[in-house]
Parts: sequence; C-alpha cells; structure tokens
Amino acid sequence: MFLLLSPVAEARDRVVDCAILSLPGKAVQFKGKCNFMPEAGGSFSLADADGKPKLYGDIGVVSVTLTGKDTAEVSGLVIDSGGGHSSRWGTARRAADDRACWDGEDFRICAW
Repeated sequence: MFLLLSPVAEARDRVVDCAILSLPGKAVQFKGKCNFMPEAGGSFSLADADGKPKLYGDIGVVSVTLTGKDTAEVSGLVIDSGGGHSSRWGTARRAADDRACWDGEDFRICAW
C-alpha cells in the first residue's frame, strides 16, 4: 500500500493579528488577535482567537468571500438576543497600501 502526499500544504486555521476599522477616518472597531479560517479560493473568515462567541460587539464572525481579482463580498454574523443572522457589509477591494487589508465603502478589514 502506498500513501500519496500532496505537495500542496493544507490550509489550516491559525491565530493572526487583525483589525476592523470604520471608514472614513479609520476609527478602530477591533484590533487584536483573531482566528483566521482560510477557505477555498483565497476567501477567509475571522473569529475570536480565544473561542468566545463574539469577535467584538455583536459580531461573531466576519467573512471575506472573494468574487474576483482583488474583489470580495464581506458579511458579519450578528449574534444577539434573537440568535444569529448574517449582515451584509458590502463589496470590498484589496487595499493598495496594504495587501492584507480589504476596503469597503465604510470599513477596512486587515489580517496579518
């Protein structure tokens, strides 16, 4: 019996530095450690690094889903007394000044 191993590394969750800012002005909504969860095609989600249900405020998970070259749709899982529901934040483009960041109309998400 032979065991075949792929030369491509399997993407795994990892703890990274991350930030979520309000635009314009770059007011910090969250800055700290996040659990970075890579997904197919370069998409990813961010959650609390310590496994708490909320990353910040009522936001449990932020998802960045790539839709094209340097373009993504961003949403947040809102956790409140009614349970959880998805909140569409909108389209984002990869930031020219920091490729680890994504800029939407009124937000910036970075994961380093």
